Amino acid sequence: MFNKLRSLYSTDLSIDLGTANTLIYVKSSGLVLNEPTVVAVKEKGGSRGRSLAPIAVGRAAKSMLGKAPEDIKVVRPMKDGVIADCKYTERMLEEFMRSIPTKSLKFLRFISSGPRVLVCVPYGSTPVERNAIKNSIRLCGASEVHTLTEPMAAAVGAGLPVTEPSGSMVIDIGGGTTEVAIIALCGIVYASSVRTGGDKFDQAIVHYIRDKHRLEIGEVTAEKIKIEIGCAYEGEDDEPREMEIRGQSIIEQAPRSLVITSTEIMEALQGPLSSIIDAVAMALNNAPPELSADISNRGMTITGGGALLRNIDKVLNMRTKVPVTIADEPLTCVARGGGAALEMAEKGIVLFD
Repeated sequence: MFNKLRSLYSTDLSIDLGTANTLIYVKSSGLVLNEPTVVAVKEKGGSRGRSLAPIAVGRAAKSMLGKAPEDIKVVRPMKDGVIADCKYTERMLEEFMRSIPTKSLKFLRFISSGPRVLVCVPYGSTPVERNAIKNSIRLCGASEVHTLTEPMAAAVGAGLPVTEPSGSMVIDIGGGTTEVAIIALCGIVYASSVRTGGDKFDQAIVHYIRDKHRLEIGEVTAEKIKIEIGCAYEGEDDEPREMEIRGQSIIEQAPRSLVITSTEIMEALQGPLSSIIDAVAMALNNAPPELSADISNRGMTITGGGALLRNIDKVLNMRTKVPVTIADEPLTCVARGGGAALEMAEKGIVLFD
């Protein structure tokens, strides 16, 4: 049986335990894991009762969504950026930690205690939700667990000057939540969290295709649609895109295919996009005057998987009249920012609790 984290080389880890993806950053080694936050388990019976045995995690488990037999349960244990099921989260984390390549840890000293872990959490999460995350990581063998808010981690990972007196604004669009924050002097001056993100985009696509085309599709298909032809805005210079999809006809109760367009998907996404735009507008309205001037000059930065939605920067710029930049490698900003925060702490700049 896996001896949790205690058999690993001890070091400092940064974990972005997201609704859609889990990323792990090892200090001095960099990003060592980037996998979907999904676990597939099978119940095993015995003289001591029934237990959960993980049979797949990450990409392997995600490929089973909607396809697994009755005796296999495929679970996404995180919802809206927080733990929805502790036991599945713990099993998944154990397997993820086991999979970290030994070569990533070869320069680290071996000691009996577990690693110190910095876990990134939604700004809007409650103390109870944060404790659930910390407890799950402790049960995996961590010697210490600290938390860092996701918008701060995202800002650091995006290279924003969080230690300076000038204001920076970050919009982190994750799988379960969107975090909007104004940051200055190592602190969050204003922040809001809305439980809208990539998952809500997928759900909106599922509902749109069901209502308009009377076709049932799964979340995996919806995500593919979002990635391939999804967009927040189409201008005159944008060429519409098309994609053929297959699903189950509600009327005929049989498999059917159809071609959908990016214009349709843009229409489908207006609801969740409006929630994000409203949160951004509220942050701008609540910014102190001096920081508001900084943001007007510097603009705001989008991180997270939602930053990859085509033209999301354009629609935010059109609605706010503020310059918008998409961060380099937006998917990994939070994990990399957590890693950078660990390095900053060694220099006396502590951003986490």
